[in-house]
Amino acid sequence: MSDVDEAMATQSEGSSIGEAASGRRESGLEEEVEDEDEDLYYIPPRRPSLDLGPSPMDTTHWYYVDQALSPAQSYSTMTSEESDKMGEDDTSSTSVRRQRADSYSSCYSVDSDDCEKKIRKARSKEDVPESSDTNKLNENKSEKRHPSLTIPFTFKAISKTLGKLSEFELMGFKRKLWKYYPQSFNTPPQNTDLVDLVDRLLERYSLENSFQITKTHLAEMGKKKLVEYVDTLCLRNEVRYELAECLKQKYGEVCEDYGGEKRPFDDVHTTLKIVSTCDNGPNIEHEVMKIGKLDSNQEAPKEISTADILTPNYLETSSSRFILLTGVAGSGKSMAVRRLVLDWIEERAHKHVTFLFPLPFRELKQFEGEKLSLAGLVKKLYPATEKLRDGDYRCDECQMMFVLDGLDEYHWKIDFENTELLSDPTDTSNLKVIVVNLMRARLLYRGLFLVTTRPYVRACVPWDVHYNEIEVLGFRDTQRDEYFQKRFKDSNQAARVIDYINSTKTLRIMCHLPLFCSIVADECQRVFKEKGTNAELPNSITYMYTKLLFALLRQNRKWRAPENSVDKERDFLIKLGKLAFSMLEHGQYKITQTDWKENGINDQEAVPYTGLCTQYVTKPYVLVNENVLSFIHPTMQEYLAALYAMLTFANLGKNVFEEKPKNKVKGMFRGPTPSEMYKNAVDRSLQCEDGRLDIFLRFLFGMTLKTNQELLQPFFTSPLKWPTATGDAAALIRKRMKDSQNPERNRNLHCCLKELGSQSRGSVSSLTDC
Repeated sequence: MSDVDEAMATQSEGSSIGEAASGRRESGLEEEVEDEDEDLYYIPPRRPSLDLGPSPMDTTHWYYVDQALSPAQSYSTMTSEESDKMGEDDTSSTSVRRQRADSYSSCYSVDSDDCEKKIRKARSKEDVPESSDTNKLNENKSEKRHPSLTIPFTFKAISKTLGKLSEFELMGFKRKLWKYYPQSFNTPPQNTDLVDLVDRLLERYSLENSFQITKTHLAEMGKKKLVEYVDTLCLRNEVRYELAECLKQKYGEVCEDYGGEKRPFDDVHTTLKIVSTCDNGPNIEHEVMKIGKLDSNQEAPKEISTADILTPNYLETSSSRFILLTGVAGSGKSMAVRRLVLDWIEERAHKHVTFLFPLPFRELKQFEGEKLSLAGLVKKLYPATEKLRDGDYRCDECQMMFVLDGLDEYHWKIDFENTELLSDPTDTSNLKVIVVNLMRARLLYRGLFLVTTRPYVRACVPWDVHYNEIEVLGFRDTQRDEYFQKRFKDSNQAARVIDYINSTKTLRIMCHLPLFCSIVADECQRVFKEKGTNAELPNSITYMYTKLLFALLRQNRKWRAPENSVDKERDFLIKLGKLAFSMLEHGQYKITQTDWKENGINDQEAVPYTGLCTQYVTKPYVLVNENVLSFIHPTMQEYLAALYAMLTFANLGKNVFEEKPKNKVKGMFRGPTPSEMYKNAVDRSLQCEDGRLDIFLRFLFGMTLKTNQELLQPFFTSPLKWPTATGDAAALIRKRMKDSQNPERNRNLHCCLKELGSQSRGSVSSLTDC
């Protein structure tokens, strides 16, 4: 029974209107039970008598009650400006000065049971000044509202705080609001739930005053910890806002256009294909051959998105808070990180994460050799977090997520066995100790961690580190086309580039790598800028692969290892190309440790440094795992094999297709000519019925073009002087096409002519494009 009902029941028991009018039971009035509502309700003085004669009832002292207002407007549809308007008469400060006024009438209401009732007196602006019913809140108008203070946050923060009160304590809080704010809260407190209570508070007062009123009454109730909790929520909200603004500037725009123009990330990139299992092996789709599955996962993996990483549902079902995101070079790992960060900023995903800290290894290198703590490291990279306190790193409600991008770029040895234990984020140590303890989940064991790396580097993570692994596989066909549509503002240019990619199946397949898509887009952008939209795009796929080679060999390598000299690069490419050529002749696509040793190649250089190769795990036998390496794509193997044949011929004068010269004496005085090399290459290719040398042959002919030779010039020991090489190669191809009766091999020879930029009429006019 409510307080009002109890008071009414007390008056109705053994008391009549006549007794009240005649002054009987005066002592009962003096002994009336005192409670918290005695200031809210009172019984007006009794009249000497109650005459209900034939004369009309005197209604001069009656008050009329206006119709109730409509329900409070939902907080989610309000704007901060509307909230400010409603609080124009309410001012903010750190204290609240209350002025209480009577809010009830002095009239009686008589019901059929002849009992007295206390009724609320309706107020109007004409009856009582507004200032007499509302609290005086002193406001510092010079203080500017922090942009992080929004209606949704205020509603959530106050609701979360009041939700920590017991039912009895919450009723006491309501009574204080009803006592001191009668105009704003004029309905029975029992009929108002927590949502309606906070909704009404935000409707009547500004955001600052709503927090102020809440903290004032909590302090009166002795809930100092809840007052501190409200201040902590506001502080973290301000830090989150400032951190999000910093990350938005850092990750919100990308520069991919040829002219160096920055564009919003959402206007350039699209969804990546990420799968929930690892060791899927490289993409083996090929234009000519059908290559057997190289990976250990025989079933199709489940596709996920960045929004599915370390979600609350995942954390409930898994004990691992460490996710390793792997992928071959150029597959889009850094793009996935950028997508995840921006989704957190816009609250499209990971709403349970209070703070998200990207820690790229290329930026962490600057702290190598310094003594610092994890908290100090975060504050140096993101000064917006200066306000965070040490307790925020240990609080269960303050969920932190760390994204360590590019573990393969951290070329210092990570010792997981002998590194000291570090569990306090405020303790100072060196960068190696911090990284190891983060990955071992010893430092911030409540934190969430996402680490990206190329597959080879994951071998450094010991078996006793509990983590789950996912893999990014690049673009699907639909996402590839969407990428070019976003990349080119001119729809006609985008359509031309997509048609150009689709005209050559090898290019279309290779564009599953976002890095390769970026290279193609850069080159097409340059052509359009220099020659116009209708200009002819490059016919040579060799040119695009050469651009990819330099991107991996130099631009991406510089973050992972010391810079190589040209001589060392040339020596490395010749050794790796020799291995690729030998494997290609035997139809082999897996690299074993024996192959590395026989060719004197450092697998560290080939896999994590340059990214030309990748590693995955297979299970040839039950309970047996085998680390297998391969090239990032079969066409990259074919390109490196062709580069080996070209460099060996140009620098050493050796024809790799001729094991022993037919005439030793003649060979001593005159080396092989380019025509002889190409003749041997074509003949060897025509002998392979499965077409395993077809793409290789295209690359080899493409390297005779002047544009490609200019790019590869650093790897030649002397300038090439082949003035008629292109014409001689085209003539040779036409002759072989006339002699060959194999339509598949003739189709590839036609593609070789296209690679040279020379298409003959007549004998090849009936052949379809590649």
